[in-house]
Amino acid sequence: MKVLFVIQGEGRGHLTQALTLEKMLRANGHEVVGMLVGKSRSRTLPAFFTARGKAPVTTFSSPNFVPSKDGCHIGHVKSTLYNIVRLPKYARSMMTIMNAIFYSSADIVVNFYEIMCGLTYAFFRPTVPEVCIGHQYMFLHPDFTFPKAHPHSRWWLRFFTRLTALGASRVLALSMSPYADAADQKLTVVPPLMRDEVKEATCQRGDYITGYILNAGFAESVRQWHERHPEVRMQFFWDKAGADRATKIDDTLSFHLIDDKAFIRSLAGCMAYATTGGFESVCEAMYMGKPALMVPAHIEQECNAFDAEQHGAGTASEEFDLDRLLDFAKDYHANDAFRQWEDSASMRIIAILENVSCDGQVNAELTVWRNGLSGMM
Repeated sequence: MKVLFVIQGEGRGHLTQALTLEKMLRANGHEVVGMLVGKSRSRTLPAFFTARGKAPVTTFSSPNFVPSKDGCHIGHVKSTLYNIVRLPKYARSMMTIMNAIFYSSADIVVNFYEIMCGLTYAFFRPTVPEVCIGHQYMFLHPDFTFPKAHPHSRWWLRFFTRLTALGASRVLALSMSPYADAADQKLTVVPPLMRDEVKEATCQRGDYITGYILNAGFAESVRQWHERHPEVRMQFFWDKAGADRATKIDDTLSFHLIDDKAFIRSLAGCMAYATTGGFESVCEAMYMGKPALMVPAHIEQECNAFDAEQHGAGTASEEFDLDRLLDFAKDYHANDAFRQWEDSASMRIIAILENVSCDGQVNAELTVWRNGLSGMM
């Protein structure tokens, strides 16, 4: 197969998933012909992504949330105005995606939760089959359990998720545990896409906490807890624009620009993990047997955190209350069933992509045959 990736560039989750899937495809004799990454001007592509990916990378403008004044949560009014002003750029982004699909000769497009790809399929209707993949598609599964709060926000989250999957031939929902397929929505539940480096890491219980924060505003919450507990060692990772590779606060607290190898080493050796509710890194911590604290920044992360709590991966909080994490860690037990489920990811996902690609080629051949027959008549 020739495969084209379209990736939402916010955070690190979808980017690491794309790198993992590219490696799986190459190991099975397939080719990733390009990676299109939707990004905003406030985010830069992490160095680990550009260094590790084999396929050529192209960026395009994509809708994005603007942080609120505290730098932690979403500013809804600011985000709406910001994206309205940028509508002409988003129209050009759809043309970028459509041209890439056409000129790459791709057999299949894999969409990592990028809304511009869904809209491209809605407006331009490419004939190349699209497969959407991401943990957010579990929100469309009839058996998924949501937190009770914010029903209005949940509706918008599900609506946005459906927009990203417009025109999809198959939707793959990444989940911490198996669920039955939802055939009426073309939805299949598969294990998370986890890097080999995580599975191969040598894990031990150290004497420090590792953390990852997407929005730099959360750093103040971390510092406040640190002032009360200066004896606890902490290594936090962030993607703060303009920050040095390492920002040392004192002997026991430091912030580091996100680096995949350094992050995995830190996670493998820590006693516990604190983050803002992203799915990918919580799964990595779960695989390594590390208890997690999740501090959601928006409704999607609230759903992630609630789901992770149901699976015993960690505990959720409204702030970086690391006392809560340390208390949870005392009775935490590694989830062996999750590790077994995760280890089947490559086999399951590659088989689905190959089937979709074959179906797409058969349909294309039938279309050519029918058009030829019609011309003869």
